[in-house]
Amino acid sequence: MKVFLVDDEIVIREGIRESFPWEETPYTLVGEAPDGEMALPMIRDTNPDIVITDIKMPFMDGLELCRTLRMQMPWISIVVLSGYDEFEYARQCINLGVREYLLKPINSADLKEVLDRVSNQINEERKQLAHASSLRARMGSDEKFLKEKLVGSLFSDEAIEEEANAVLTQLSSMGCPVPSPFYVVIDAAFSPTATGQEAIAFLTESGNGSAHVSPGRVGTRVLVLGETGEDAEEKAYSLASSMVQELERAGCEGIRIGIGEIADAPEKILHSFKSARHIRHLLTEREEDSTFILGVREMKEVTDDMPSVINEAKLFMAQNYSNPNLMLPDVAAAINMSKSRFSTVFSQYTGQTFTEYLIHLRLSKAKELLKTTNYKNSQIADETGYNDSHYFSYIFKKNTGMTPSEYRAQYQNQPE
Repeated sequence: MKVFLVDDEIVIREGIRESFPWEETPYTLVGEAPDGEMALPMIRDTNPDIVITDIKMPFMDGLELCRTLRMQMPWISIVVLSGYDEFEYARQCINLGVREYLLKPINSADLKEVLDRVSNQINEERKQLAHASSLRARMGSDEKFLKEKLVGSLFSDEAIEEEANAVLTQLSSMGCPVPSPFYVVIDAAFSPTATGQEAIAFLTESGNGSAHVSPGRVGTRVLVLGETGEDAEEKAYSLASSMVQELERAGCEGIRIGIGEIADAPEKILHSFKSARHIRHLLTEREEDSTFILGVREMKEVTDDMPSVINEAKLFMAQNYSNPNLMLPDVAAAINMSKSRFSTVFSQYTGQTFTEYLIHLRLSKAKELLKTTNYKNSQIADETGYNDSHYFSYIFKKNTGMTPSEYRAQYQNQPE
């Protein structure tokens, strides 16, 4: 289970980071941030299973972060950490689907107990969804099966564009609210198919009605709803990225995901599906073992000069990595991409997430400074975009296996 931590108090973050026995547990701390605004793009990038967040924070507080995650990435489990023992906060957290509510100060034993409970809940839900999926496959007659078939009818070769409104109306009458200003279709292939469909069910079942799945012969098709075109795109890329994580966790291979064009009317859903299927077919023809996610614009840019866009992003990061406030949205805006799309495309073409690549840039510079200067750790941290020298040391050791001091002692004054 991957865990992400959000708290504006450095002491709290440092305490959880350093005192909790991460290496002795089935949990990995994949990142941390001082507020929700900074955390959100990092959460998109690192795809955690569990987010631990404080309530009272500057810029975007914990409640707003919970609302955003609930809307855009509802499959993520949330644990709220707060020093305010007030019923109103607890009530709002419960309404936002938060799994656990912890009061500061908290010790390692309490945190371990909470993470174990949340982890068990996640695993139990996955088992239940897998069982329900297996039962539907055998029975083939329950209401959920009918909904999946109706959603699938929007994508079939016999689908008629003009009948899409009628299908959506029928789905609504069955308690499946699908009318939306914008739509986009995801077409995914993987093997083994049944195992992968069960894995994806976990995401779509927790999607608050923003995504509807229709199992296919070689994979799954998903109809994603959005309030705006950008919202639909953000949700589609976030979901596709999380689908990869769940499919790989389930042991699936040959993962190919196509994301179709944004549709601004029900009758255009079929066109979105056809564009997604076309991309997925092209990806399936590739023999590489790697996983692929590709959207319509990337498909065009691959035939043009997509690497130039990635190189432009890398150049921007190389010029700005020393800025401690540099975030994924800044780079995405610089190359004119949405946040989730950039996150997906960047990792697709570099083999590293945005966060991993930024850490690589910063630590490369830190290594150079450790070898060639007598700067203190706090100075090097400042030069490389870390305003917390303890966090810099933690990241350095986590990625190199040595503390900055150990690295300097081993490599300073040695030739390259």
